[in-house]
Amino acid sequence: MTKKIYVLLIVVIAVVILIYAQTIIIPFFLAIIFWFMIRVIKKAILRIHYLRKWPEWIFTIFSTALLFSFLVFIIGMITKNIQYLSNALPDYQANFVEIKRSLGSQFNIDLETIFSNYAEQFEFTAILSSLLSTLTSLFSAAFAVFLYLVFILLEEATFSKKIRVLYPDNEKYQKVTLMISKIDHSVQHYISLKTIVSLSTGILSYFTLLFIGVDAPAFWAFLIFVLNYIPNIGSLIATIFPAVFALFQFGELTQGFLVLFIVGSIQMVVGNFLEPKIMGNSLNISPLIVLLTLAVWGVMWGITGMLLSVPITIILIIIMAEFPSTRPIAILLSQDGQLNRSEKHK
Repeated sequence: MTKKIYVLLIVVIAVVILIYAQTIIIPFFLAIIFWFMIRVIKKAILRIHYLRKWPEWIFTIFSTALLFSFLVFIIGMITKNIQYLSNALPDYQANFVEIKRSLGSQFNIDLETIFSNYAEQFEFTAILSSLLSTLTSLFSAAFAVFLYLVFILLEEATFSKKIRVLYPDNEKYQKVTLMISKIDHSVQHYISLKTIVSLSTGILSYFTLLFIGVDAPAFWAFLIFVLNYIPNIGSLIATIFPAVFALFQFGELTQGFLVLFIVGSIQMVVGNFLEPKIMGNSLNISPLIVLLTLAVWGVMWGITGMLLSVPITIILIIIMAEFPSTRPIAILLSQDGQLNRSEKHK
């Protein structure tokens, strides 16, 4: 009984720390995700046989430079689009008012009164401004993420030596290194495949929005790309946002429904056919657990928590599977109770 109380107390303290120290912890977790991305890029480069003779640090530097060049390009592009959208907000708000009047007269409904009662909830300008503010705050944490990442990369060279010193017993050392290898493989596997799926969705959506004539299509394509990392509800949000935006940009229903139909169709095809074919069941996480962890991390860390929910759950399942006292929890979190599946995908 005392042991259970201690465990509950530790969980409560951990949750409190995760909530109130999120400004420190979130950049660290993002740095770890970027570190895994660098490892994925490095692994792809090492598939070129004649490059394998080069020192590993060269590939680390090149992979890091490649990732950050891409991020700098994305931040620059998104910043310009955010500025453009911010300047155009009054026009979109005017179209929003005109749509309310048009629908009200067409269906004989006093939408002005209805919307005025819920002005804060339905004001498009406030919603879009909040979205832009969220993205800006994420970019402002870039320096902290970069700083953490640099130290993680420096620590990587000596990490295996420290593990050897911490676990002089060969059996324990093999067990710990196997657990670390499982985490490394599973998270890399998830990030690489999810990136391919999200990138495919973002590119197809970009050309769709460009063809329809939606303002800042690169911004909305990037938003679709990012939101697709959020399991289950991410693709739904990614479809609704550009559709609503097109509605208020053009002041007509046609373009909004066109975006909703085409982008929604892309999400359905990619989500129901491409993603299952590429990813399969290799992650071994219960769909119910994915939904619950999505809600929990979303409450604690907002959108960032939703993006990180699956990688964090993967790590927790692998770690808990290694200890007899927590192995039953790992079995409950898994999809079919088989905890050695990750080894089959190496």
